[in-house]
Amino acid sequence: MKLTEASIDSALHQLEAQAIPENHPATVQLGELFGEHTFFLDAGGLTIIEPVKTDGTAEAMGRVVKLASWGDETRRNLSPHDPEYTDIMVALDKAA
Repeated sequence: MKLTEASIDSALHQLEAQAIPENHPATVQLGELFGEHTFFLDAGGLTIIEPVKTDGTAEAMGRVVKLASWGDETRRNLSPHDPEYTDIMVALDKAA
């Protein structure tokens, strides 16, 4: 899922990660591999946020999904793997 700028900002206030800008050269390749998403890099690797249905709450929530892990300690190479759904949830419309 592509996030709005406000949702990206909200997520970054809750996560220790960096959003990969839409105009970054890697975004096209990542989109070809994983689909249309807003991509994040963190200490563990490459992640996305997928929307989660909530039980009647008005707040939009998302779950962090890990798509690739760092290949080594230099954090220069990513190794893709099957999506790993984490327990990390973020409020996508939370005021920063």
